[in-house]
Amino acid sequence: MQRFDIQSAADTARISTGPYVAFMAHGSVHQALADAARRYAQRRALTFIVDADPATPPRTWTYEQLLADIHRTANLFRHLAGDEPVRVAMLLPAVPEAYLALWGGEAVGVVCPINFMLDATHIAELVRAAECNLLVALGLNEDLDIWSRVPELRAACPGLKHVLAVGGAPGEGGFSEAIAAMPADAPSSGEQTNPDRLAALFHTGGTTGAPKLAQHTHRNQLHAAWGAAQMYAMREQDVILNGFPLFHVAGAFVYGLSALLSGAEVVLPTRQGLRNPAFARQYWTFVERHGVTLLAAVPTVIATLLGLEPSPAALRSVRMLLTGGSPLPTELAAAFERKFGRPVRNILGMTECAGVISIEPFLAPRVPGSCGLPLPFTQVKAMAADGRECGAGESGILRVRGPNVGPGYTDARRNAGTFTDDGWLITGDIGHLDEEGRVFVTGRAKDVIIRGAHNIDPQVIEEALLQHPDVLMAAAVGEPDEYAGELPVAFVSLRPGAALTLQELSAFANERIPERPACPKRIDVLPAIPMTAIGKVFKPRLRMLACERVLRERLERAGLADAVRVTVVDAGSGLQARFEGDEGEAKERVAQLMQHFAIAWRFDAGPPR
Repeated sequence: MQRFDIQSAADTARISTGPYVAFMAHGSVHQALADAARRYAQRRALTFIVDADPATPPRTWTYEQLLADIHRTANLFRHLAGDEPVRVAMLLPAVPEAYLALWGGEAVGVVCPINFMLDATHIAELVRAAECNLLVALGLNEDLDIWSRVPELRAACPGLKHVLAVGGAPGEGGFSEAIAAMPADAPSSGEQTNPDRLAALFHTGGTTGAPKLAQHTHRNQLHAAWGAAQMYAMREQDVILNGFPLFHVAGAFVYGLSALLSGAEVVLPTRQGLRNPAFARQYWTFVERHGVTLLAAVPTVIATLLGLEPSPAALRSVRMLLTGGSPLPTELAAAFERKFGRPVRNILGMTECAGVISIEPFLAPRVPGSCGLPLPFTQVKAMAADGRECGAGESGILRVRGPNVGPGYTDARRNAGTFTDDGWLITGDIGHLDEEGRVFVTGRAKDVIIRGAHNIDPQVIEEALLQHPDVLMAAAVGEPDEYAGELPVAFVSLRPGAALTLQELSAFANERIPERPACPKRIDVLPAIPMTAIGKVFKPRLRMLACERVLRERLERAGLADAVRVTVVDAGSGLQARFEGDEGEAKERVAQLMQHFAIAWRFDAGPPR
């Protein structure tokens, strides 16, 4: 595949005027991986750090070995499915077997990677909606309990013909043993090179009662991955530390497939990924040991890295930090660059377009607040409320069209308002493009809460709260957080005469919320939930309340509560925190406080009113 050096919108425009086959020649992910294996046969493709002890030898695969195991996996799935189409559900963390299951499954059928943090009921709904007949799940494991949900899944999903355990489980087939018994030849079904063939179903949060599965074609995944590789100027000399699970499109395509198509090495940091506290403490040791050149991390991890001190040798190989999944505070990126002297590059992506819309190119300077340039062959527009296209710098609802945009949801009724008949994906983000074509996101029209890189539908919180007989109304929003980006919080109004403690209500709701990350950090009782003129919950007001409360708490912790006053307003393009106080030390300390929040702010001199 031809490589492209991208520095500006002029470069992407030039590429986009050529034939698409010059940009992406392959018709399937398997075909592209097979080509990479021919080019880079003996180079390391995949390295798995088994545990946080640097003395433990890692597991490694060359490109040739990885392709052989992908073939074995594909042949196993084809054999187990029999006369039925191959439909594979995955319940796996970021381990090598997840890579084999994803790419092997896509070679002969359709794969549905599922968030293993969901409860069994919601996982079962996704398995049934995806019509999966095979399941690959992490077996019995002290670090991460996934297997305990499998018996309930088997009972609730009669379509599952076979369950394979990674790492072993009593009475079940072992995944590694099963693929080892298969031939390493290319799948017997032959090479399928239709780029518009369905490859995968990715759920967009999986937190509502009705599953919402986004369809990916091979073209979608290849375009997103190869586009990311070009924006990042990936080469075969690169080594990327990727702790994202493969149920997340960033882990699968932005930082996974992109590297493999480039001949680079993907390093996986233990079963728990970057959530492993022991690994986090040894982070820079492993970066040095493996010669990591690209760090992939959500903003929460960036904040953690700022508290660690690497040796000069650890930084020697690093050329860039790649981030996305949640809003990137400009000051957080700047703080990383100041401390470590390595550039940070941001991204805008969605599950519905295989994870990539725009990326800040490595070969161009970082523009504060920017999500970069759209991929080649990809259009991004900001649309005003009256239906016209916004001019440069004018905010509107962002939409995208290109080879990365998927064909819609499995339930076509859900496409309304998101996928248009003429190929546009309405992102739900509020933003604008500048004169150079860079994309900026300043807010969200949709209500999704992004905790780390985890998308949470507020409806699941609201529905759980509304099941309580004393709750009249409920609304959930994201509360700003330095570590997680956002945390879910809820506001309720109670029925007259209700005698209910917040502890009781929290326990009640948490029992009915299907995944722990969605459990609200706190619940507040309001006399009335703010409403719009047409009777809808006015969530911008609730976000303002949540944001203002967080910032007041932070001022109090910093000893600034008496010296600085904060209010949060809707500035039209998003929330803005306005501080009032004497300039000097107070302003400097507020600036330090705000560097970890993706919130616009200003400081007005004068005594707080």
